Amino acid sequence: MNKYRTHNCGELNKDFIKKSVLLSGWLHKKRDHGNLLFIDLRDNFGITQCIADKDNKNFSDLEKIPLETVIKIEGTVLRRSNETINNELPTGEIEIKIESFEILGKTKELPLPVFSDQEYAEEIRLKYRFLDLRRKKIHSNIIFRSKVISFIRKEMEKLGFNEFQTPILTSSSPEGARDFLVPSRLNPGKFYALPQAPQQFKQLIMVSGFDRYFQIAPCFRDEDSRADRSPGEFYQLDIEMSFVEQEDVFGVVEKLMVSLFKNFSKKKMLFEKFPRIPFKEAMSKYGTDKPDLRNPLLVYDISKVFKRDDVKFEIFKKLFKSGSLIKSIVTKKTNTKPRSFFDNIDKWAKEQGWSGLAYFSIEKDENGKIFGKGPVGKFFSEDSLKEIMKITSAEIGDSIFMSCSKESEVHDIMSKSRNKIGEDLNIIDQNSFAFCWITDFPIFELDKETSRINFSHNPFSMPQGDLKNLDLSNPLELKAYQYDIVCNGVELSSGAIRNHIPELMYKLFAIAGYDKNTVNEKFSGMINALSYGAPPHGGIAPGIDRIVMLLANEKNIREVTMFPMNQNAQDLMMNAPSDVNEKQLKELNLKILDKIK
Repeated sequence: MNKYRTHNCGELNKDFIKKSVLLSGWLHKKRDHGNLLFIDLRDNFGITQCIADKDNKNFSDLEKIPLETVIKIEGTVLRRSNETINNELPTGEIEIKIESFEILGKTKELPLPVFSDQEYAEEIRLKYRFLDLRRKKIHSNIIFRSKVISFIRKEMEKLGFNEFQTPILTSSSPEGARDFLVPSRLNPGKFYALPQAPQQFKQLIMVSGFDRYFQIAPCFRDEDSRADRSPGEFYQLDIEMSFVEQEDVFGVVEKLMVSLFKNFSKKKMLFEKFPRIPFKEAMSKYGTDKPDLRNPLLVYDISKVFKRDDVKFEIFKKLFKSGSLIKSIVTKKTNTKPRSFFDNIDKWAKEQGWSGLAYFSIEKDENGKIFGKGPVGKFFSEDSLKEIMKITSAEIGDSIFMSCSKESEVHDIMSKSRNKIGEDLNIIDQNSFAFCWITDFPIFELDKETSRINFSHNPFSMPQGDLKNLDLSNPLELKAYQYDIVCNGVELSSGAIRNHIPELMYKLFAIAGYDKNTVNEKFSGMINALSYGAPPHGGIAPGIDRIVMLLANEKNIREVTMFPMNQNAQDLMMNAPSDVNEKQLKELNLKILDKIK
């Protein structure tokens, strides 16, 4: 028999009454009623209530033990009285009469309470993450994460995929985020890079003839923290398939996501066949390529209305003539909302650093004349209001919010305003998941500061069109078989059908300023492999952390990550990054210079 326990703290019930048991765990809570001491003993599996009365020889010693001490308890299972049954616990019908105990692990004074899930300073939580992870909510999240990953593995195997592991030490890539570099002791002055993603390796797996690959892959990027992105490292479900078109990839991912989200959440799925939204349409209708389709609000371009002589909104007209766009959002039947509703949204917009959101409601007087009610409504004639109503499908009683700015900025304003207004109106269905695909991304984009043409996404994506007669004269017009999967406004992943034709790859890289020699040097393994009979292939890599965050209904990725770093990419618990000694630096032929100002 195991000397620490006969059972765990989550499995005892009325079937075990009068049996002697051994339990081990952490002292979760104590309640001292004078003549009776209640102890909640906790382990990974649950909580069991243990009792000792005043006559128990262990009573005074048990009273003194601090919370979170690891103890072993020997005792007898008793039935609780009806009025003390706790139906919220699997062990709620029984309790253990303590006959003896032993301290297995002492504790120092706690820097944060474990029995409570109350909010605590992030610095304390991360420094003492091993204590934070004992707390019920985050402990459950991490176990939940494990179950999600296990489910994904089984589903991928059902779909005919094999799991392979790719190298962690690889070469640096000139594209994407900053690399984490690792100096090579055996090759002085040279560096490995930790993989930002197994992109090249998974394509090489297809060239090797394995057809369907997946991996729960660790990825490393030296980038800033966000609520939905950890600095340093993250995990993704890496997928690659041979002899496929875009729809084949969509089919596999949709099957997986529908099965996964139905299995782990009671929320409804708005679409089991995910909508396909071209990138240009997404930016036009939602102001973002990460739209939350639970929100019914749309964005409309009403710029042309400001060409009219009977529109007297001179500030917007002047900006429009200088190249700005005027975008709007329509809210249905909100003319009866109090002035504070509109003013609060305008105030919020100014807090974002914008000039605010202009607004008015569409009304009709007793003579049937349409007019604008609100701060800027007076600047619009009846005919101009009718034109706005035609463009936006607005009706009498609806309200119009407007912003005017350059294209990239107005998209950002409208996207965030759409979310804010949707939240304030409480029209976003919080009990649902809305997936979609964003498709037809441009291959290239123009850097407005340098006027250089850069890859907009993955440089290895296959262009759309007739590959034998592809017109490269207008590179900014070229679209790729590139796609993003989005859920509830969260981008889970980018993917693409890959460019497996070396000659075409050289041409596209040349547009972005890479000559043939540079491509051969930076992507030697890839280019060489593609020259030996590469199949058409494509894939995607949804983020595990973000998937679990959505399923667990958490807003921050650190709540579903076991040992995350803080926003400065520091591990406060392990004191990383840390200094290294002179001997280590010498072995690596490195020298620390003073910080460059």
